[in-house]
Amino acid sequence: MSDWQEDLITTEAAGTLDGLFEERVRRTPEATAYRDFDKSAQRWVDSSWREVAAQVARWRVALAHEAFEHGERAAIQLPNSIEWIYFDQAVLGEGLVSVPLYTEDRPDNVAYILHDAAVRLLLVQNLTQWHKLAPALEANTTLHRVLVLRTPRDAEKKQAALTGDERLRFVDDWLPASAATARRRNGAAHALASIVYTSGTTGRPKGVMLSHYNMLAVAHAAAASVDVYQQDLFLSFLPLSHTLERTAGYYLPMMAGATVAHARSVAQLAEDLVQIRPTVLIAVPRIFERVHARIMGQLEKQSMLPRALFRATVRLGWRQFLRRQDRARWTPGLVFFPLLKRLVGNKVTAKLGGQVRYAVSGGAALPFPVAKTFIGLGLEILQG
Repeated sequence: MSDWQEDLITTEAAGTLDGLFEERVRRTPEATAYRDFDKSAQRWVDSSWREVAAQVARWRVALAHEAFEHGERAAIQLPNSIEWIYFDQAVLGEGLVSVPLYTEDRPDNVAYILHDAAVRLLLVQNLTQWHKLAPALEANTTLHRVLVLRTPRDAEKKQAALTGDERLRFVDDWLPASAATARRRNGAAHALASIVYTSGTTGRPKGVMLSHYNMLAVAHAAAASVDVYQQDLFLSFLPLSHTLERTAGYYLPMMAGATVAHARSVAQLAEDLVQIRPTVLIAVPRIFERVHARIMGQLEKQSMLPRALFRATVRLGWRQFLRRQDRARWTPGLVFFPLLKRLVGNKVTAKLGGQVRYAVSGGAALPFPVAKTFIGLGLEILQG
């Protein structure tokens, strides 16, 4: 930890969310910004801040050619990926307002949001996603452009899609081959940056209007509460359409100059954790509950000795935790905790990559037995 360095960008230095990105590029252009899995090459690929900036410039040029008015809305319905970052930064950089959408949301819900926010441009993952959504948008008169990220290999299918809807463009064709580095926008910190919609479980989704300053201030407050270093590595798997992941798993690492790896999927999360070996993990209670249930299920199959060692590790680790908070006194049994942590605790935390400095659980309360188990095993969990 002595070699780990802080390089925090203040809210004032950033000004806006796109200003935050450009300041990070200026400060550490060659540092690794993102890590994504290349399906065609079957390997993880790193991108520097300079490389990301070059791609964002291409997206900004293409957006500028659409001639949208300042403050008009652009929606994104992609899984967490570097393309999510390209689009978001280009939208913000052109003075537009981003509207993130959940990838698995119902077409009628998405149609309502697009109408309610008067969205002018929509980015989707592939034609399958668009074909599911299109029937729900027949009455929409606001949407001007639909971008499809993945171009189909079948030329006839591609042509049929383009012929069927004049709003449609494939990103590969829409983007310019290259673009000059975009100039920094002199945007207002308190201008509207994004409209984030609620899940709609108690009625129609409701749009929450967030300014640049709002999200910057929350990210900076988080950075002031916990240490985030340039050497940190985040694994992003909660949806970026949710404000928790977007703020703490996207803008916060950018503010600190840390690296973010985008998980392939929730189904491959266990494998990604071991491969990526993140130092910071942001999750919701359900993730910890699943891991806890799996641990306890495997423990029941063990003999009496492993079960006794596990319980002793959790008990002593929890007491050590309370003692650090001056809520418990030292007892002779604590001398055995370092050994038990190596024998038991480290084997469990290795399933999370073995390098996690702390994990953040947010969105709901983490059940006490789950928190006690992980903290007792040596995993620092911060609850938000």
